[in-house]
Amino acid sequence: MGDLRGGFSAARRLVDVAEAVRATPDLPRAELAELLAGHGERPGDLTEEAFPEAGAAELRTAARRMAAVLGEVDEDRAAEALNALFEECGTRPRLTRHDGHPWHLHVDRGEGAGWGDWFLASGALALAQLLTAYGRIAWGACAAAGCGRFFLATGPGSVRRYCSGGCATRARVAAHRRRKREGEQ
Repeated sequence: MGDLRGGFSAARRLVDVAEAVRATPDLPRAELAELLAGHGERPGDLTEEAFPEAGAAELRTAARRMAAVLGEVDEDRAAEALNALFEECGTRPRLTRHDGHPWHLHVDRGEGAGWGDWFLASGALALAQLLTAYGRIAWGACAAAGCGRFFLATGPGSVRRYCSGGCATRARVAAHRRRKREGEQ
């Protein structure tokens, strides 16, 4: 995973791709390629030849699987799920530096890995690094009614439950109104 202070972030890529696929399950290959390019993937790796529809389908399936981990609130179950993904898709860690990114770990099967395996392995590594760096789950699905957007919670303070201040405010106002109505009965 990239530097948490800015720049490339495999965790941010994971969240953005998983959220895009959650919102649009059949997200077109070209839109996935554009999203990946926005996260620093090489344009040459995102051509129709290098990233065909079959690769996009693998990536969409992997994103749906990672969505289950992003929605996990129990640290032990999250760790078990990440370990299962490492077992399934990972290999020995290796340091790599490419495309202007600083040295970082890869745990996928190298250039021969399919798009799904690559996404699962890199996503699992990113979340495992967050879990160990923060000592808690540092991601989630928004708890606001009707939202559910995935987010990273890597800032200071207590555990986040909402994707934004707007969702947190709406949830607090709704809870206040509900308590007020219940008190009037």
